[in-house]
Amino acid sequence: MSVLLLGVSHRSAPVPILEKVAFPDGDRPKALDKIMMSPHVSEAMLVSTCNRVEIYAVVDAFHGALADLTALVSEHSGLDLNELTRHAYVHYSEAAVEHLFSVASGLDSIVVGEQQILGQIRSAYAEADEHQAVGRTLHELAQQALRVGKRVHTETGIDSAGASVVSVALDHASQIHGGLVGRTATVVGAGAMAGLAVAHLIRAGVTSIHVANRTLDKAENLASTARENGATATSSNLDGLVDAISAADVVVTCTGAVGAVVELGDVLQAMSQRMHRDVVICDLGLPRDVDTAVAELPGVHILDMETLQRDPGAGAAAADAAAARSIVVGEIATYLESQRLAEVTPTVTTLRRRAAEVVEAELMRLESKLPAMQDRDRAEVANTVRRVVDKLLHAPTVRVKQLASSPDGSNYAEALRELFELSTGAPEALLSTTFEAQPERLKGRTDA
Repeated sequence: MSVLLLGVSHRSAPVPILEKVAFPDGDRPKALDKIMMSPHVSEAMLVSTCNRVEIYAVVDAFHGALADLTALVSEHSGLDLNELTRHAYVHYSEAAVEHLFSVASGLDSIVVGEQQILGQIRSAYAEADEHQAVGRTLHELAQQALRVGKRVHTETGIDSAGASVVSVALDHASQIHGGLVGRTATVVGAGAMAGLAVAHLIRAGVTSIHVANRTLDKAENLASTARENGATATSSNLDGLVDAISAADVVVTCTGAVGAVVELGDVLQAMSQRMHRDVVICDLGLPRDVDTAVAELPGVHILDMETLQRDPGAGAAAADAAAARSIVVGEIATYLESQRLAEVTPTVTTLRRRAAEVVEAELMRLESKLPAMQDRDRAEVANTVRRVVDKLLHAPTVRVKQLASSPDGSNYAEALRELFELSTGAPEALLSTTFEAQPERLKGRTDA
């Protein structure tokens, strides 16, 4: 069983495509259920963020599983297979591990080094686990990816500027307004991204924040957090959105809703109350939260994911990125070696169990032929036979564990099973080959 990754991200697709393939909160459990219905998939995890949609699946058949996953994403997004394959990438086995470690480290984000992706991977794992879609392979892979991400952020300066999609968007807003100190802001949404937005707004010197959300209780909880951190903060449901926009210098939207939350009519009405003051709207939703027609209004500056994709300052320093990649490369080697060793262990265990069964059978046969043998002699013979077998098995079992750490280590385990006629039911070691998917456009890419 190996890990197959099917993904679409900001590196492979424009924002309109990302909007179509994105899985809103309410759709992810149903998608996981459909993925697990595939006869080729035994485990699955779905990561859907503003920058990417990636399905990690433990599969027993590459082509069959890939066909099932692409059909699912095609049906969900409304994209036909040809359109989807132009923007999708596929990684298999070692390449899938490398990609996830790079993603967890922030190396594949729009803003290189941002830490929010760690929380998003953790949430994706928890959701998959809750729906019983996680087994040993994805559990170990996801937990190791989270550890790698933490190590990269601890040991390098990749996030020294505290960069994130939110902070880069607010940097643009600050440039437009000539600073954010003393400004007012409205945050639309009350999830993790909204919480991050509130924190960055307070850090930037914004003194008054209004939180608008479909659920008033969640909006008030976030507003309360803002007040605890020194800002004047109020809350409302979306019925108060027009007034909230009219009073704000900066609007940050991040709801995760399927359709537009900020409509053209809302902004038109709000702008009529602003006395010619400009407003910056940071649309961080995927799909977009803001009607695209809003960008044509005078005095309205839209900063969306496409804007951030073009930001030349959204990367970490080259040296820090190189140090992070070095850590990722080392962690990949360590992880794959540990997986190969873990996979060969059942073969060694089976061999020793088979040897013990043969010894016991021969000792019973000896006892039936020599029933008069004294107990002391019988025990000595038994100990001698076991010592001989242990010594004969010691070298091959130690050596096969050493050889298993090499990229072709599974071949040695297979040879051991063949030589001693052991059951072939033991799982194979994680393959290190990267396969190319069909059609040809769906081949693995180096994204990091």
